[in-house]
Amino acid sequence: MAKFVCQNCGYQSLKWLGRCPGCGQWGSLVEERTKPQKTSSPRATQALPLWKVEKEAHKRLKTGLSELDLVLGGGLVPASLVLLGGDPGIGKSTLLLQIAQHLAQNYGKILYLSGEESLAQIKLRAERLGVNAEEILLLSETDLSIALETAKEEKPVFFFVDSIQTVYWPEISSAPGSVSQVRECAARLLDFAKGEGIGVILVGHVTKEGSLAGPRVLEHLVDTVLYFEGERGLSFRVLRAVKNRFGSTNEIGVFEMTGAGLIPVLNTSSFFLSEKTFQAPGAVICATIEGTRPLLVEVQALVTRTPWGTPRRTSVGFDPQRLAMLAAILEKKAGLSFYDQDIYLNVVGGLRLDEPGADLAVILALASSRLEKELPPATVIFGEVGLTGEVRPVTQAENRLKEAFKLGFKQACLPQGNLRNFQNKSPSKIIEVSNLQEALEILIL
Repeated sequence: MAKFVCQNCGYQSLKWLGRCPGCGQWGSLVEERTKPQKTSSPRATQALPLWKVEKEAHKRLKTGLSELDLVLGGGLVPASLVLLGGDPGIGKSTLLLQIAQHLAQNYGKILYLSGEESLAQIKLRAERLGVNAEEILLLSETDLSIALETAKEEKPVFFFVDSIQTVYWPEISSAPGSVSQVRECAARLLDFAKGEGIGVILVGHVTKEGSLAGPRVLEHLVDTVLYFEGERGLSFRVLRAVKNRFGSTNEIGVFEMTGAGLIPVLNTSSFFLSEKTFQAPGAVICATIEGTRPLLVEVQALVTRTPWGTPRRTSVGFDPQRLAMLAAILEKKAGLSFYDQDIYLNVVGGLRLDEPGADLAVILALASSRLEKELPPATVIFGEVGLTGEVRPVTQAENRLKEAFKLGFKQACLPQGNLRNFQNKSPSKIIEVSNLQEALEILIL
């Protein structure tokens, strides 16, 4: 049966359409001829009362990379399906080889399937990374049915597939990487993982919008979804879990890319602030929280007169809509006009600040740049700012302060409500503020 399937969102139509009704993408509907095959799952289908279901103790397999274990919730779970996504060249294949080295040395056989690179290319990368475990088996194949037969014969501890967009199932006539192929291959790998008790790690391509290529059903099928982020011109990489059935999705892992592979960064704050912070108007140090980990990052703002009729609001690493809102609060409550000013905001190091605790730092960076006045040196700032100008308490304030004081900061500005249960044993100065006007009068005006 012929049908047209959107390669962006999976929308199906019996006739070709220039624009997908599901996602609005132009030219994304491609004709596919499929022969749906019923896949039988080896798992039990008998209904059981909840009280009769036995709990399974998930044994964690350490990966040898402490930051990766932290994101996974303690390590890899056997018979689980993990999806690893990221931009081309970000280090996904490098990460897989480093994981394979540790797993093969400590737990057993690893099967590495590559549909993109030849065995010689993988060998060259392995020599550069120092990967030489005898229990790592390489397989260069794009036919998933053949690869699964090999995996059943070898019975590895984990099966790596690099990547899901390059393999195909022979009974589906569409090209590899299409929606039908990705969906079918992922379903087959899921049945293989749960039925054989062998863990599977999939590598997924990322589109130019930053999402995983293929249908969203791919993310729904797997147990864990990891995103590898970072700028190609910078040495650090950030690993995030956006879905994890065996742990939290709030943790991040930070790695440094070196010639010898990915190295976990244990003291992340000092890593991002390794260079001396340049004291200038618009530069602010913010204490933020990623999962359970406090991070100190530099926020830089540039406010300049616009040559156009409509001023620009541009941000890198911060929500542009929230930036516009904070600028409006600053204009309303402090009387600083931005109607004829362009605003540029940058989170140094390529990190992204998503938590509201960065509001006060962003607002003070904007005011500092607008007034051309520097903030006091060695000052760290955090706090949430409401629409009425009040500064609200944030979570884990004590951990943020401890991280700042440990790195030598002498002064901290934070919400007044966060000082109720905090025992300050440091000689550093703490400035408590309850509203935006107080923060501006103490630090800038």
